[in-house]
Amino acid sequence: MKLGIVIYSTDPETVWNAFRLGVFSLKQGDIVRVFLLAKGVECEKLNTHQFKVVEQMQALVDGGGTILACGTCLKLRNSSGSELCPLSTMKDLYEIIRDSDKVVTF
Repeated sequence: MKLGIVIYSTDPETVWNAFRLGVFSLKQGDIVRVFLLAKGVECEKLNTHQFKVVEQMQALVDGGGTILACGTCLKLRNSSGSELCPLSTMKDLYEIIRDSDKVVTF
C-alpha cells in the first residue's frame, strides 16, 4: 500500500503518533510519504521527554520513508527546511494525495 500522511499539528503526542504509524507501515512493506503543512512544519521543535518526535522522524527516513515540508509554510516562519524536512511545494502534496492508496491527516 502507498500511504500518505499529512501533518498540520504541533501537539507533540499527535505528531509522534503520526510518525509512529508511518514507521509501522514501512515495516509492513508499505510506501510512506509524509507532508508537513501549516504548523506541522515546526515538528522538529516538538521533542519532549515523553514524545521524541525527531527520533520517530529519523526512524521513518531510515526505514525508507519520505518527509517533505511546505515551502510557503516554512517561509512564513522564516525557515528554509532541513535535511530531515526538505522544502517542497503544493505540487508535491498533490502528488502524494494523487498517488497514495490512503491518506491520513494529523
